[in-house]
Amino acid sequence: MFDYFDIHTHLDVPDFDLDREDEIKKMKEQKIGAITIGVDLESSKKAIALSLSHDNLFASVGQHPEDLDMNSVFDTNLESLVDNKKVVSIGECGLDYSRLSLKTELSPNAEYLKGIQKTVFEYHVDLALAVQKPLMLHIRSSKGSQDAYNDTLDILEHHSRISGNKLRGNAHFFAGDMDILRRFLDIGFSVSFTGVITFTHDYDELVRYVPTDMIMSETDSPFVAPVPYRGTRNSPLYVVEVVKKIAEIRNEPLEKIKMALIKNTLRHFPSIASQVSL
Repeated sequence: MFDYFDIHTHLDVPDFDLDREDEIKKMKEQKIGAITIGVDLESSKKAIALSLSHDNLFASVGQHPEDLDMNSVFDTNLESLVDNKKVVSIGECGLDYSRLSLKTELSPNAEYLKGIQKTVFEYHVDLALAVQKPLMLHIRSSKGSQDAYNDTLDILEHHSRISGNKLRGNAHFFAGDMDILRRFLDIGFSVSFTGVITFTHDYDELVRYVPTDMIMSETDSPFVAPVPYRGTRNSPLYVVEVVKKIAEIRNEPLEKIKMALIKNTLRHFPSIASQVSL
């Protein structure tokens, strides 16, 4: 059914209001599937609505960590969404320490805000285990650090042990180092890369190191368009450029990588595999 798959996009955002249906039509024509990602209750509902209207779209529901603050609580209303057949993962969720310095100017300390993020993240982990769906992780560390990655993995490794290694998920927009990558692989988590790899060599070693069955493609559109579309609104259509670059970096035939990435998507997101014609 698919030649390409964008496992992380935000088709519900206003950037697509003028041509959303045209974009999805073009995706169908090019046999591109996608998971559109919720970042709160409202966007999660929109993601589900979009996915129910299009057989090449699926949804993820979650609460993004970046917007959590002193007054935040985790939205347990998400639980009412997770059983929908088109919901294939839980998230976008995780830890984001990249802007804590801005938030702490009027609040007690960064550690308190980290604690809020960790509490909400633990809720997502428990929910993912309860419904047996993988996590869609968002992780951004402080500048020059791997702090959010390390804290995320401490939580995941703990839950992986106590669940009998049943916890699964994907580290979206992977930007960790080699040690972080190995820790994700050790607990059975996949990683995905965006169009960033088309304009920097910073992640080449990581792209080459990831086992063929643990890597996936994404755009994170409308953000971070790949070459040759830099400076424009990103689109799931541009996942083609990401896949081409993965093949180039790994020095492997494009057709082999295309097939591997589709197989990976269906294996790591089994709810998708149960709904498509192979």
